[in-house]
Amino acid sequence: MKKILLFLFAGFLSFIGTAQTIQLSPQAEISILTISQGKELNDTFGHSAIRVVDRPNNIDIVYNYGVYDFRTPNFYTKFARGKLLYDLGRAQFYRFLKYYMNQNRAVIEQVLELTPTQKQQYFEFLENNAKPENSKYLYDFFFDNCATKLRDVTTEVLGDSVHYNDKAIQDTFTFRDLIYQKLDNHPWGKFGIDIALGAVIDKKATPKQYTFLPEYVYKGFKNATVIQHGKELPLVKETKVLYRKKEEKATTSFFTPVFFFSILALLILFVTYRDYKKKKRTALVDFVLLFTTGFVGVIVFLLWFATDHTATAKNYNILWAFMPNLIAAFWVLKKKARPWLRHYFLLLIFLLPVLVVLWIVKVQVFSIGLVPILVLLLIRYAFLYVSFTENRFV
Repeated sequence: MKKILLFLFAGFLSFIGTAQTIQLSPQAEISILTISQGKELNDTFGHSAIRVVDRPNNIDIVYNYGVYDFRTPNFYTKFARGKLLYDLGRAQFYRFLKYYMNQNRAVIEQVLELTPTQKQQYFEFLENNAKPENSKYLYDFFFDNCATKLRDVTTEVLGDSVHYNDKAIQDTFTFRDLIYQKLDNHPWGKFGIDIALGAVIDKKATPKQYTFLPEYVYKGFKNATVIQHGKELPLVKETKVLYRKKEEKATTSFFTPVFFFSILALLILFVTYRDYKKKKRTALVDFVLLFTTGFVGVIVFLLWFATDHTATAKNYNILWAFMPNLIAAFWVLKKKARPWLRHYFLLLIFLLPVLVVLWIVKVQVFSIGLVPILVLLLIRYAFLYVSFTENRFV
């Protein structure tokens, strides 16, 4: 009985402790943190977070909406399907800063011009949002990520008193233009993104939508104002560089998608020329080409129709990465020609200029690395059309 009473008393004290809200001191500050891009592909777009510091209360916490757990059941499946939940994490500021200093990534702080009441409301909102039952959200790279959350939270707390002067941003970029700005050091990552993401990211983004990138969160807060006691004041009252990135020697690699696929195209063209001269067909080459493009087509199709990712819809890479190629690949291994194959290759030849037209009119912008792929496919498909039409080289 005594143990039960002690347990209940401990539970009561725990409830009282969590129920009490810390009252921030007049010295408390709320800040927006912007971290520059890192070396790895997943860090190349930068990062954003919120800092609450109140020295009299021994508080210096960073609230980070970019947390996810690798231990989540079916992590990679959920990530691929766009169903992975992200968390609002809390961390001591010194640990947060040390982490990015070790990565040599600049950290800039924008201290917000808030009244004591607004600071308290902001702090309480974050603390409530950080509770396990409230902290998770369905991540979306363009519309709901660690950066977009900062403007959303600030608007939620300050309401109509905050105004973002979006007209100060004169840029007219598409979503693809915006991500291209950060991918110069990742040509293969850029190529993969161009294959995975569809035409929906080739529309013009609004200045508010730019805030999926931390750089534009910084600019958005820099241009924002807040109403305080009937006066319109800059939302950011002070900007500090907490860590300045040290200059590093830039590294470049010649092994880009354009280089690799150009070499591959030359090899395929050589094989095609040799096959034509010798009146034969290297069936293994045709199998690999068709199977690979068909397999990529399946991935593009699934990203388009079987996931919740908003950016993978309307992906016309499916015109060259043609999913039925996965089946046709096995038919070209057979020695006996099938009459329908010549019609099939004529269809494949027709699809390639359709893609080029979509590219020219900017319905969808494709990777420049795709050019040698399109050339080699066009020539090989033309060769195969002739082969199966004349029932030769089989």
